[in-house]
Amino acid sequence: MAAIAAPPFKDHPPRPGVPEPLPEPALDELRLEQVLGALADPLRLTIVQKLLLEAEEFDHPCGWFGIDRPKSSLTHHFKVLREAGVTRQRQYGLERRSQVRVADLERRFPGLLALIAAWEAR
Repeated sequence: MAAIAAPPFKDHPPRPGVPEPLPEPALDELRLEQVLGALADPLRLTIVQKLLLEAEEFDHPCGWFGIDRPKSSLTHHFKVLREAGVTRQRQYGLERRSQVRVADLERRFPGLLALIAAWEAR
């Protein structure tokens, strides 16, 4: 099996004046089984891959993903990703925006993000 090269993922720093992140696990609290459990769902894996490969800004609202699911379903999936430590969310009024915790995941689980980026649904 060929080695997967790590693409240069963007770790978008927050712009001045953005809200504080919602509660999330600290770096030393990230657990592989929780991260993999969150990523075991194909929709959540797709969300993370899209953020890694297509995000041009710091964070994105649910509508940016173009997923045809009820809002309550998407809210659940984003919460699972945040509580596992995969994503970071900030509340902007009524809207929550998400980004991948690139630096934290690369530090804690080197190579994981490259595997996610290389994943292809079959």
